[in-house]
Amino acid sequence: MAKRTPVVEMTSYGLYKEWDSKSKHLPKIQEFTTQVPADEEIEFGFIVNIKKAKGEVIEFCIDHPGIKGKKGQRLEPFTGDMHVGSNDWDFYLGDTIQLLDPVDGFKSNIGKWRMTIELGGRVIADKTFDVFARDEGEFWKRRGF
Repeated sequence: MAKRTPVVEMTSYGLYKEWDSKSKHLPKIQEFTTQVPADEEIEFGFIVNIKKAKGEVIEFCIDHPGIKGKKGQRLEPFTGDMHVGSNDWDFYLGDTIQLLDPVDGFKSNIGKWRMTIELGGRVIADKTFDVFARDEGEFWKRRGF
């Protein structure tokens, strides 16, 4: 019998409401965008729906622009893998802007964040987010001034 070809669809991407990784529920989309303000606790990423791949293993990667750890070292891209849980499976890949270094502020968060998912050695989902620093004028503009 021929192997079934997985069907992958990116159902949403952008800014999400706070996500609880222990919950069975995926985060809710707030805004479709690839422009992410470097504000603390901003959750961003994407959700994919994968069909016909139960039991397969996906590999994911979040390649950030140079985030520094608590000791000032540049952190490596975040990678991992997961088994596809069903033949109609939704998966959220995302991250949160965090203030790790009070001296650096959010500077190490600024830049291009590329998130990818591979299945069988082939990239099935790929999105790049541009994390930017807001200036003071943008802050007041968002508040209606």
